[in-house]
Amino acid sequence: MPVRRGAVRRGGWSGGGGRWLVWTGRVVLWALIVVIVVNGVRAPIERLTESDTPTGTTATPTGSGFPEAAASAFASQFAAAYLNFDGAKPDERADRLKPFLPEGADRQMGWNGFGRLSAGTFQLSDIEVQDAQNAVVTVFAQSGSQRWRLSVPVYTADGKFVVSGQPALLPAGGPAGLPATAEPEHDDTAEAELRPQLESFFKAYAQGDATQLQRYVVTGVTLEGFGNKLTLEELKSVSAPPGGTRREVTAVVVWGVPTTATPSPVPTNPAAQSAGLEQAYRLTVEKQGDNWYIRDIRGATRSTG
Repeated sequence: MPVRRGAVRRGGWSGGGGRWLVWTGRVVLWALIVVIVVNGVRAPIERLTESDTPTGTTATPTGSGFPEAAASAFASQFAAAYLNFDGAKPDERADRLKPFLPEGADRQMGWNGFGRLSAGTFQLSDIEVQDAQNAVVTVFAQSGSQRWRLSVPVYTADGKFVVSGQPALLPAGGPAGLPATAEPEHDDTAEAELRPQLESFFKAYAQGDATQLQRYVVTGVTLEGFGNKLTLEELKSVSAPPGGTRREVTAVVVWGVPTTATPSPVPTNPAAQSAGLEQAYRLTVEKQGDNWYIRDIRGATRSTG
């Protein structure tokens, strides 16, 4: 019987499965091409990014557990022993270093036993934590007019510390360059009015007499003086800007600082005489009637007029 047009043929393979395999192969091929292209683009970008990352530096781990405060104190004590030596007394330095060094370490920690160095004013500069047990602690030190930084590798375990390698001296840098500032405006009349008032105030401030101080301060304000530990040698300058009844003024004074030296039979001995120390103050003052009164006193800013 002839097959009618449009009828479904039964039995045999129609070839649809072959087309499915072809399309599957194409999808796999295109996916492979996409992966190759993406990796090819990403690789140079990653290399470029890595080249911009600084080398030779170790970031401080967050929450490393390293005892920074105690290690800083340990390194400062070590620096005090390490940066003080005298060729005439080498064993003294070795004894001072012993509590900081591991067993078998050079007892002089690299010093050849000659010369003399005296350093002090040890303060923490920074600390580079490497992990929970290792860090490099850098402290400031000063010897005469020379400032240094000393980097000290430190290891810790069971609450104890040890210097784990050779220290390194680094320059501390000089003072920052201070740019010039414009001369502030002055109110000559106010400065003339303030001078006698401030001179009396600073005398009372040096004496620390609460009753006397109340004569020069705003009602309700209490200031503590020096209790005769200083004396007023001179009110050197007063600088007052133009303004209203409340202003911030600057006063430069010279304090007399009693000597702590043993009395000398030589009257011209400088160490036996009272020292003079010039200092600058900011004062908030208020004018009430014809007089100025102090509301607050602080250290001056860089511009003193």
